[in-house]
Amino acid sequence: MISYKGYDEVIRNVLDHGQGHVFAYWDELGDEEKVNLLEDLKSVDLTLMKSLFDGIRSEEPGDFGPAPFIAVPSTGEEKARYDEARSAGVGHIREGKVAAFVVAGGQGSRLGFEGPKGKFPVGPVSDRTLFQIHGEKIAKYSEKYNTVIPWLVMTSKGNHEETAAYFRENSYFGINEKDVFIFPQNMIPSLDTGGNLVMESKSSLFKNPDGHGGSLTALNSSGVLDEMIKRGIETISYFQVDNPLVKIVDPAFIGFHVLRGAEISSKALKKAYPEEKVGVFVTFTGGRIGVVEYSDLSSDKAHEKDGAGNLVYTAGSIAIHLFDARFVKRITGGADISLPFHTAKKKLAVFEKGKQTSVDGYKFEKFVFDALPLTDKNVVFETIREEEFAPVKNATGVDSLETSQSLMMELHRRWLRERGISVPGAVQKLEISPLLAVEPGDLDSSLVVPGEEKVYLK
Repeated sequence: MISYKGYDEVIRNVLDHGQGHVFAYWDELGDEEKVNLLEDLKSVDLTLMKSLFDGIRSEEPGDFGPAPFIAVPSTGEEKARYDEARSAGVGHIREGKVAAFVVAGGQGSRLGFEGPKGKFPVGPVSDRTLFQIHGEKIAKYSEKYNTVIPWLVMTSKGNHEETAAYFRENSYFGINEKDVFIFPQNMIPSLDTGGNLVMESKSSLFKNPDGHGGSLTALNSSGVLDEMIKRGIETISYFQVDNPLVKIVDPAFIGFHVLRGAEISSKALKKAYPEEKVGVFVTFTGGRIGVVEYSDLSSDKAHEKDGAGNLVYTAGSIAIHLFDARFVKRITGGADISLPFHTAKKKLAVFEKGKQTSVDGYKFEKFVFDALPLTDKNVVFETIREEEFAPVKNATGVDSLETSQSLMMELHRRWLRERGISVPGAVQKLEISPLLAVEPGDLDSSLVVPGEEKVYLK
């Protein structure tokens, strides 16, 4: 009989759920390993795991049509509304009601880089890392709007300690330490095809991160969400670490979100071509807005065009959102509405029968965009690809360091042209520090660009 002081209820719960095989190596474990296993098991909601396994099925998005969105302004009336929104957004930011939230659990392995992806150097001239660029943007926004913008950073089990150390070593990139909150993503066990828990080692369960939708759950379970609400934060600006062009604090976007009383707002890009691998914003039957993954969009719908020859499903999701803080609390605090788990059948690298092996099994994860249909208070806001989307995902080709740096340099050249600042022909590489400018209006028109091959303006 398995027994350990202080954990008898945990052990009984495991056995009652038919998961006693996790104790197969119990007699080989030392006390520290036993406690590790029992703590692992204590953290698992076995009733939830059974429910997830029983509910495994083929997921279909259901009926939907294209979602409406606020287009990039072109008419005088649209520009006036845009200016009104920008003014409202600036006021909201100045009042200290906005926090920045980066999802940074990924590793740089696909880029040939060892370590958290946020430490990957992307500055075309400066070699500044993704974390540094984002941090310096937030510091600049805080200075520009004379406010404090807290920075929330979600890590993963594998990169949490290294990320936290990197922030400390770099003095939190100019942000007060008390305004930076670094916390790990939650993990959830995987199951084999029989619904059994699987092991990573003799004394630990095999778990996987609970998906980017789990970022909202982690925000709540870490206590950071309550701290934000206590501070008077109303709007949380969500973005992913791999996009150095993201406008983390965008006054116009925030303004439309506030003026329309939205609980979630999302940025969209017009798809470059029908098969582009981005989810699309849709309106489901009943009027709720959501996102359908590109893999779930039929070829017919992906290629469907309107009378003017434009793609019908053109609003692509780029994982940039605004969340109302109290809405996040509502969907993560054990209420009747919450993000669903999705199931993926995968090969799992597990410990079984005394050795490392591979088995078929299921991973469970949440998608952040599943929050959208949980409210009818949505805004979808079009942004311009060249101004805000330059992700670093691949070592070469599309969405690589090369394409990202090219987009950064082109944007900074446009900013200078817009301000009437000439760039000498000798300049081959150009980069503007976020501490100098986060938009063209921050640049002094009297600025002189030196005639050097590589120029970093700071």
